[in-house]
Amino acid sequence: MIPVQGFDGATVAVLGLGRSGLAAARALRAGGADVVIWDDTPSARERAEAEGFEARNLTGDGAFDDVACLVTSPGIPHLYPAPNPVISSALQAGVAVDNDIGLFFRSFSVNFDEYGRPPRVVAVTGSNGKSTTSALIDHILSQAGRQSQLAGNIGRGVLDIDPPAEGGVVVLELSSYQTELARSLTPDVAVFTNLSPDHLDRHAGMGGYFAAKRRLFAEGGPDRCVIGVDEVEGQFLAGQLSEGRGDDRVIRIATTKLTGPGWYVFARKGFLAEWRKGRQVGSVDLRDVAGLPGAHNHQNACAAWAACRSLGLGPREIEAGLRSYGGLPHRSQRIAEAKGVIFVNDSKATNVDSALKALLAFDRVRWVCGGLMKEGGLDALTPGLERVAKAYVIGREAEGFALGLSGVDAEICGSMEVAVQRAVSDAQPGEVVLLAPAAASFDQYDNFERRGEDFIACVQKALGVSE
Repeated sequence: MIPVQGFDGATVAVLGLGRSGLAAARALRAGGADVVIWDDTPSARERAEAEGFEARNLTGDGAFDDVACLVTSPGIPHLYPAPNPVISSALQAGVAVDNDIGLFFRSFSVNFDEYGRPPRVVAVTGSNGKSTTSALIDHILSQAGRQSQLAGNIGRGVLDIDPPAEGGVVVLELSSYQTELARSLTPDVAVFTNLSPDHLDRHAGMGGYFAAKRRLFAEGGPDRCVIGVDEVEGQFLAGQLSEGRGDDRVIRIATTKLTGPGWYVFARKGFLAEWRKGRQVGSVDLRDVAGLPGAHNHQNACAAWAACRSLGLGPREIEAGLRSYGGLPHRSQRIAEAKGVIFVNDSKATNVDSALKALLAFDRVRWVCGGLMKEGGLDALTPGLERVAKAYVIGREAEGFALGLSGVDAEICGSMEVAVQRAVSDAQPGEVVLLAPAAASFDQYDNFERRGEDFIACVQKALGVSE
């Protein structure tokens, strides 16, 4: 646990008692704060009360009279599309609002003067690939013998991790919900993978979404920035952060060749190359790295490579980590192969950009897709549709989703079981049965993990494989 500093003897309110909220309450108490809690769900309040926390209805009059700070969970809206009533009350009372990420950064570096090699923090954000990039950095560091902990939007709650040892690294995956609100953001290395439309209602449009991501680089000024420059937003961000073309505090990453006197890591046609000051200093062939299929994962590898180089690892150490990486569940996860057909679970592909990248990773696809469609339609999928032998559409909006797939043979299946059965029946050797929904899961599942688990179960059933 990381005890929260700066609130000894003060009253701090915690709103939302999921993983991050309950961890924040414990860490605040460990730092000497008087913690009051609230969650609209009675069972969540009861769990917290069983640990000795006082429940206080934060919607009542005078609820914030003695409160120094309100700590809120990332899923609770604080501005758009409308603030949660509790957060509105806090703001009207002049009470500071923060989250567990902000508490972590204000508390993490206390008493590090005694270390010869202080612990460091790598923070990763972006629209797609941040989970894989974060997990990959953590894996490479661990394989190289460095103490590493994975936390934030993946792994453990950020305040629930162990105090790091000398030279240890904390790798954080941070969503836009987390970066937008945190009052302190001071990583040593900050990574921006890419940007594509997502969560636009929460940020009132693309500009607000980009601004939330950009705060990771603006609030504390990281020592090193790794920036994906395949999109104009990344190009703009890299330009804002660098003092000139040769400024190696900014490492640009891309899926196209980059040239110039700066520090670049890019992957073209499966080959990763690192260039610095106009010469190549490292390379690796990614085409046979099973845990990182497709150009989108090669971009993730570039980001992880750049971050690990910033932390002092050598090219061969990083290559060994890349080759031993097994991948994350529900993200380009190869789950089975039968009669020459490969089955891949990419349930985390919840928007069209991530689904497009999944399609482009394979030559011929039997595509299981559909769910709750997001803003912007499906037109952005067009470059990948030529890879689709047939689409098997699931979800409540299956008919409308199928109509949006111009020129694709699409069968409306409704359920995952029917879609998988039909895809298995139709698939030919050399093809891939791919779940990459390009949509949210909430019409049929609690989350994308449950959707992916159902896909795996249906594949096992269709292939006659016992769990």
